[in-house]
Amino acid sequence: MDLKELLKKIKLNENNISMALGVLVIIITGVLVVNYFKNLNTSNLFKTGGNAASTTNVTGKHTVAKGESLWTIAEKNYGDGYKWVEIAKASNLKDAGKIEVGQELTLPDVKSDSAVKSEVKTETGSTEDTITGATYAVVKGDNLWTIAVRAYGDGYQWVKIASENKLTHPDLIHPGNILALPR
Repeated sequence: MDLKELLKKIKLNENNISMALGVLVIIITGVLVVNYFKNLNTSNLFKTGGNAASTTNVTGKHTVAKGESLWTIAEKNYGDGYKWVEIAKASNLKDAGKIEVGQELTLPDVKSDSAVKSEVKTETGSTEDTITGATYAVVKGDNLWTIAVRAYGDGYQWVKIASENKLTHPDLIHPGNILALPR
């Protein structure tokens, strides 16, 4: 078979070849996506629930019970779910999303630390006091992080404010908005 005949056959079957390659690409992409989500088991990592305890400076061991996640363990022991990272590091977990019932975790000595404390510099350079009320009127230059710092002493609590006020775009607040601050 010479090259000219081969090229002619390819040209005649170009639509079929393109369709077959397209189907192959879709199948490969589908397999990769399924494997990605199959291996990405963060359901244990970000499960929430239970009551947050107010203890800090916890040191010791913890045996994982049914239904627990690193987040809930951190909430119970430190009063802050974000401390799950410290537990994962101290326990030398290779995959923090996969913990098992009966697994023993190390609870490190983690001091309670707020990302930013209660004084916040404004655009004019003055410092503002903490927010103690159940509502807050947004002023120019505010964002949920700084409001959370002033209201709770912890910028990560901005999620509470966004959730309480059903904000679909938490990065978009305007001067004059009245925000409910859950206490």
